[in-house]
Amino acid sequence: MTSALLTHISAPEGVAPGTGYTHVVVGAGRFAAISGQVAYDENGKLVGRGDPEAQTRQVFENLRRCLAAVGATFDDVVKLTYFVTDFDHIGIVRTVRDEHVDTGRPPASSAVQVVRLFDPELVIEVEALVLLPDAEAGDR
Repeated sequence: MTSALLTHISAPEGVAPGTGYTHVVVGAGRFAAISGQVAYDENGKLVGRGDPEAQTRQVFENLRRCLAAVGATFDDVVKLTYFVTDFDHIGIVRTVRDEHVDTGRPPASSAVQVVRLFDPELVIEVEALVLLPDAEAGDR
């Protein structure tokens, strides 16, 4: 929708380029914050018990639905923050992420290993920061 509003600076002067993320994303427009999404389906049931890939896929589907609720796509995401209980799963996370984001212009991101999430069966939570174009009269 609005990726033209965003400027990606993948390697600011004196900073090594990142792999799979952009160091700085800047733009103008309306801001949206999407709370951390976990592997619960629309009925609140856990998807992928013991399966990091299935959980990550459900998380990204939930993110997609939250983005759609504000008229956005993954192209409008300026930052993703990943909370994982086992950093050995980061390869799976990156694979699934790459199915959703433009790998030539990835968002800024942070990944943090945590001892556990609020439900001990969850292995990943992802939150997103989004930038949308300024609203026109009559838009949200």
